Amino acid sequence: MQQSRRLLVLRAVVEDYIRSQEPVGSNAIAHRHDLGVSSATVRNDMAALEDEGYLTQPHTSAGRVPTEKGYRYFVDQLATVVPLSAAQRRGIGEFLSGSANLQDTLQRAARLLAQITGQVAVIASPSLSKSSLRHVELVPVAMNVLLAVVVTDTGRVAQHTLPVSTMPSTESISRFTEALNASCSGLSLAQAAQRMQALEADPRFTSLKALTVQLERAFVSMADDENASELYMSGASHLAHQRSAANLAPLFDALEEQVVLMKLMSALSEESLRGDGVNVAIGSETHTPGLLNAAVVTSGYGHAGHAVTQSDHDDDERDESGNGDGVSREHNAGETDKTAAANKPDVAVVHDTAGEPVAFVGSIGPTHMDYATTISAVHAVARYLTSFLAHEEIDE
Repeated sequence: MQQSRRLLVLRAVVEDYIRSQEPVGSNAIAHRHDLGVSSATVRNDMAALEDEGYLTQPHTSAGRVPTEKGYRYFVDQLATVVPLSAAQRRGIGEFLSGSANLQDTLQRAARLLAQITGQVAVIASPSLSKSSLRHVELVPVAMNVLLAVVVTDTGRVAQHTLPVSTMPSTESISRFTEALNASCSGLSLAQAAQRMQALEADPRFTSLKALTVQLERAFVSMADDENASELYMSGASHLAHQRSAANLAPLFDALEEQVVLMKLMSALSEESLRGDGVNVAIGSETHTPGLLNAAVVTSGYGHAGHAVTQSDHDDDERDESGNGDGVSREHNAGETDKTAAANKPDVAVVHDTAGEPVAFVGSIGPTHMDYATTISAVHAVARYLTSFLAHEEIDE
């Protein structure tokens, strides 16, 4: 789109439609927006935008509404995340600061995000596969059963039962646990599993070899568990009261498919970004039938803090992408259908900081959502959760 005035007309149509959810006419644009041209000129620009696929006219005598392509171009022009005000950020901090634990924090964050956006908020708990091992306790729970309690740096607690033929002495368990924590603290669960092989060969723990092998398998199982993250959702009732609720019926069905939803939003939060940038996928870009009339705004939060192995470094070099502020152009306006990969969401990326996220926070709503507000809210909540996991204070 080469004409800057035409871009302003498109922006005005999108903004007015988001506000009113009614087709927008040229007279309304000319009167509400200081474009310095007549309604006839605006009408011609809107006709050209319709020919180019950015707008559509639902009825012959009606005004025009944005298409998916129009929304995409509009979102791509939101060059930076508009931060929430200091008062809004303080409000988020005060609302979430009373949380008792990680689970309570995520539940509160989902409710708060839904209240801010009026849409469905979806937040995943930190993935075990991206968490670092902080501490392990081995607790006898039966005559021949030990319980491994695994605490991660993100606050997740996982448990795994370990049957043993003969219960080791309390002193043996204590010495083994001390060596285990000294050797594996700070590693990912997958790396901890590899480190367990060294403990298997340690002559001090020859009598505990079977236990060591079981613990190694437990670490591998927890690291590979695709469903290890819990999903916190809030705000579906907000959408049910919107005028377009009838068109969003497939969305409510999609929300029931939590595994599909988690895979989609995990991919969006990690696609072409490092850290807690904000991604936007609109309609068909999600490659999810239930979301054809919806948009998804999502961000990763937290930073994977486990030790970096050579294989991790090699993967980073292969997957490296640029950092910086602004929206990354995943495709040019009008090229959405041509560039959309069959198995990956197309996204606009607002980069922030480097580091692989451990989970995602997102908002799902109609394609006529208030993108600027939603992006800012998702960004703010993700930033708070990142600081919460790192035990840092939020800057005012």
